[in-house]
Amino acid sequence: MELKPPPQKLFADSETPGARSNYLRFRLSPDAAIALAARVKLSGREFVGEQRELYLLEERPDEEAPYERLLGDAMAGDGALFTREDAVEAAWAVVDPVLKTHTPAHSYKHGSWGPREPRIVVPDGGWYDPELPKPRKRSGAGG
Repeated sequence: MELKPPPQKLFADSETPGARSNYLRFRLSPDAAIALAARVKLSGREFVGEQRELYLLEERPDEEAPYERLLGDAMAGDGALFTREDAVEAAWAVVDPVLKTHTPAHSYKHGSWGPREPRIVVPDGGWYDPELPKPRKRSGAGG
């Protein structure tokens, strides 16, 4: 089922020729499935979108769930899906120093802008605190 376009232009690139409309698709047999596709905003400042699809497929009753397979393999002694001990130790050798020397988290009141420490980076590389007046831009050459 193809959905009608919204009454207003939502994205700067909305009128791209050949762009697909939002849709709802469903299948009853042989495997029940539902797909819902919509244009979503891409990250960044520009208001452009891309088509994304949410797809739901009914699991087949004869298939093992992922953890069923994992636990079954563990009980059977099959280590193919498991990481070897030396690989785990190598990973921890990288992560452990970071965990021991990281900057501690700062506490703050729920519903506030966050901790009092500077928190938002501005384009000149400084910090901006939303609870304080915005920094004024300098005009003219040479500052």
